[in-house]
Amino acid sequence: MAPVRIAVIGAGLIGRTHIQVLRAGNPDYTLAAVADPSPAAAAEANKLGYSIFAGIEEMLDTAKPDGAIVAVPNQMHVAVGKACIARQVPIIIEKPIADDVASALDLVEAAEKAGVATMVGHHRRHNPIMRKAAEIIAGGGIGRVVAANGLWLSHKPTPYFDITWRKERGGGPVLINAIHDIDCMRMLCGDVETVNAATGNAVRKFDVEDTAAAVLQFKSGALGTLLVSDTVSAPWTWEWGSRENPNRPIEPENCYIVAGTQGCLTVPTLQHRWHKPGEESWDNPLLQMRVHFRPADAYHEQMRNFAGVIRGTEKPVLSGRDGTNTLATTLAITESARTGRPVRVDEMLERKR
Repeated sequence: MAPVRIAVIGAGLIGRTHIQVLRAGNPDYTLAAVADPSPAAAAEANKLGYSIFAGIEEMLDTAKPDGAIVAVPNQMHVAVGKACIARQVPIIIEKPIADDVASALDLVEAAEKAGVATMVGHHRRHNPIMRKAAEIIAGGGIGRVVAANGLWLSHKPTPYFDITWRKERGGGPVLINAIHDIDCMRMLCGDVETVNAATGNAVRKFDVEDTAAAVLQFKSGALGTLLVSDTVSAPWTWEWGSRENPNRPIEPENCYIVAGTQGCLTVPTLQHRWHKPGEESWDNPLLQMRVHFRPADAYHEQMRNFAGVIRGTEKPVLSGRDGTNTLATTLAITESARTGRPVRVDEMLERKR
């Protein structure tokens, strides 16, 4: 079976990651072409020997890819996604799917009407660590989920903010970083019903938050907390603990804790502890089991799923509609902080239609 031909639209940092994955020689998928107007992208393409187009529509009409990855700036996601949908080209859209819920729903509904598959690039869902954690929880390994805690605490370097939009609304750690953690917590604990949050910018004093704290009430009845800051020196992030990013330091620390009636699980170390049935008491020690899983590159696993979606043999691990739920839950944090009131995620989705 010939590999599916996948185009990359946008050759920035994440776009180059996808280009590398597609050029790695996997028999399931290959790079069809790249669309990016920058001279640097053209120089890189000429150096490495793959096709590049300055225009998106020109690339789609000439290269005729089987699928495309949308890795352009967030504000362009909907327009580029619709250009692909108009040509019946399935897409992975990098997170967030759109700048706001209304635009995300507009894109998703256009894709559903046209019968074109959409995925959202929350790549951690494809990481074997997250898959194993979700498997343990769904299998009753910790009993009924009661409480969860998520952390993203790190210190972005000063030059990071030389780009103006990173100091403005939408450029802070909630939408840039915590959106991944919201998606992971949804994967482990289910959909969120209500968000109550506060944000602050006391350190950098930019127009956007540098710190946020949220209380999450899940539809299951479980409660959770999420604490995020990009101005603290701390190791509690997925990037440091999971060893997923070779460019980040490695610290064997956890960023998620999920606690249930019979046990608990920490991620990404996957320390699984539990009580035997009938022995759920603080007087009894917790049993502990080493969790085994086969490591794999999350981006390659995501691309494998996308290839299956294009062929019609698999469903998206995270569809466009499901990714919109993650966006709405994340934006509920800033909405709650702005109004000082709890925000229901379903109402975010409904009133934006």
